[in-house]
Amino acid sequence: MAANDNAPKSINPIEGINPRIEQLKESKEILLANAVMLGEIPAPTFAEEDRIQFLANRFTEEGLQNISIDEAGNAMGILPGQKGDHTILVVAHADTPFDAASDHAMFVTENRIIGPGIADNSLGLAAMASLPPILDRLDLKFDDDLLLLGVSKSLGQGDLEGLRFFLDNQPRPLRAALCLEGERLGRLSYNSLGTLRGAIELELPEGYDLSDFGALGAVGHLSEIAHRIQGIPIPRIPRTSIILGSLRTGATFNRVAKSGVLRFEATSEDNAQVEAIKDAIDEIVDEVHTSTGADVELKIVARRNPGGLNYSHPMVKTLREILESLEVNPKAQPSSGDLSALADQGIPAVTLGLTKADNLQEPDESVQIEPIYSGLAQVIALLEAIDQGVCDEEN
Repeated sequence: MAANDNAPKSINPIEGINPRIEQLKESKEILLANAVMLGEIPAPTFAEEDRIQFLANRFTEEGLQNISIDEAGNAMGILPGQKGDHTILVVAHADTPFDAASDHAMFVTENRIIGPGIADNSLGLAAMASLPPILDRLDLKFDDDLLLLGVSKSLGQGDLEGLRFFLDNQPRPLRAALCLEGERLGRLSYNSLGTLRGAIELELPEGYDLSDFGALGAVGHLSEIAHRIQGIPIPRIPRTSIILGSLRTGATFNRVAKSGVLRFEATSEDNAQVEAIKDAIDEIVDEVHTSTGADVELKIVARRNPGGLNYSHPMVKTLREILESLEVNPKAQPSSGDLSALADQGIPAVTLGLTKADNLQEPDESVQIEPIYSGLAQVIALLEAIDQGVCDEEN
């Protein structure tokens, strides 16, 4: 890739990366405009249509080719390369954890954008949407086609449905893929975790004596289940964790709750550990059902396998070098997000964070503006390296 067709190709896209940060600041207006406009369109999982349509309109304004919205609600467009022999995918999920009723107003201060979902993942989507005008301003042209993709139904119960549909139905072989997330600059995500997300639903049986002094009700029984899940032994190596995400039950002070739901996520680098945790939770659920008579059911929301690249893969090595050249400390961070769908298909992929964020998944979630330019410089440098074949693995 070069600034003009006659210039020789550089074999080191890292050279000149720091001066480029200053050039990227000239694109602040378009980047912030996209972040604010996308961020102010509610996009809870399964209801991303308005945000996806806005993104497709942006692709049209930027002159991309083959723009479409597929059956799963993903928006895509192609920035054609000079040769088009290969295709590089740049993907960002469009959904956020916030419901449509939340106030989605975005506020921009001197060095922050503040608003629900700005880090996860309005900024990632905005950065992807801003790539065509940014590359044009930098006078950079790739040999490879860039396929820009905003995916729906990624988070939670969406279970990566949008990206999985795209990968199962698109005919183009992909040379590599970059997943863009607003948070966190320096993340080194090149492999995916084995993941189990589940909801334990409990309902008291007919005849349960709610008036009995000391009756536990749904609150007590679900609390017992939560306590026992926390007691499941997990190893330090391979890295494994269990997170109890929410417990929803009851409506008032003085009535015993009749039903409730406990949500959790188990992750591990080893698939066998995830299966062992599931077996242990199955036993807990069965025992509570037997001892209380309550209707207790474990519903699996998502199940993902571990996979991805090795630390020694050329793309991972190049990303480490890029981050070090930016004086950003790389931190390995396995992913349970879009990266896992790409890993399942054997597509070389990494997830890149763009900046520093605070108050994640809170209404006043915020991202810092200044580090975004380093985040964008990282994205562009890695795209250059892929385009030049630096990240191809030798057979």
